[in-house]
Amino acid sequence: MKAVVSIIMGSTSDLKVMEKAAAFLNDLEIPFEINALSAHRTPGEVEVFAKNAEANGIKVIIAGAGMAAHLPGVIASMTTVPVIGVPINATLDGMDALLAIVQMPPGIPVATVGINGALNAGILAVQMMATGDAKMMEKIHEHKKTLKQKIVKANEDLKAVDYKFKVN
Repeated sequence: MKAVVSIIMGSTSDLKVMEKAAAFLNDLEIPFEINALSAHRTPGEVEVFAKNAEANGIKVIIAGAGMAAHLPGVIASMTTVPVIGVPINATLDGMDALLAIVQMPPGIPVATVGINGALNAGILAVQMMATGDAKMMEKIHEHKKTLKQKIVKANEDLKAVDYKFKVN
């Protein structure tokens, strides 16, 4: 089994956020890898990773970072593999990371999800890959069906909630 998605974080303190992407990929049986790489503390290792990602079979990179949050952009500058940035709430309610990731210069795109939105990054990664993979597309369709079923059940449960002036 060879990884097709790479989850990268600036440090292991980001794992509590990034593990949501890992759990989603694991549930859908999508092979992935997880590594800690820092744009500031291990720039050489980031470069080696980014420049070899495509040759290593990586189809999408999910990169989480907080504060200055350069990691997703640095990776994107060195590869043509799509990069999804996950801004992590480390300071300033995560707004510093969000702005650092979303404001990339022309030619260096980074898809960006919401603050601490690693689950959405995992879903987006699979959706990207599914455009060329019918089995993966079916997995995404099934996932979307379960989301709908949760809301249908929630509305059924709400019918049982009793208030004096509730009319439904």
